[in-house]
Amino acid sequence: MKVVEVAVGVVMKGHQTFVCLRANDKHQGGKWEFPGGKVESGESPEKALSRELQEEIAIVVTHTEPLVTIAHDYGDKQVRLIVFIVDGFIGDPIGNEGQIGKWVAVTALDPKDFPAANVEIIDALKLHLQA
Repeated sequence: MKVVEVAVGVVMKGHQTFVCLRANDKHQGGKWEFPGGKVESGESPEKALSRELQEEIAIVVTHTEPLVTIAHDYGDKQVRLIVFIVDGFIGDPIGNEGQIGKWVAVTALDPKDFPAANVEIIDALKLHLQA
């Protein structure tokens, strides 16, 4: 089974992060997620992140920092999430592809509302903010 590389952006404004609701017809549909998408062949994770966030939530990324990289096996799909904190951007994030998006306090993130692979992101984010 091929591992899918995904660039993920934890878009931050103060102690809040922007999350999107996955469409019901997608893998892990109906759960909240941090925006991002597949890294295309020959593309760096940073380049993929900028492209995906512009397409998905209509922002232009101006600053990121690596947060964590996670390998996760869902059984039917394997992913490698390359996660960045996005703390510099131009524009106001919106669900640019028709998806619901909202700002949530990091302390209010509930792991059961997210795909299993995202639980580690939430833990890393909370640790990062305590540092």
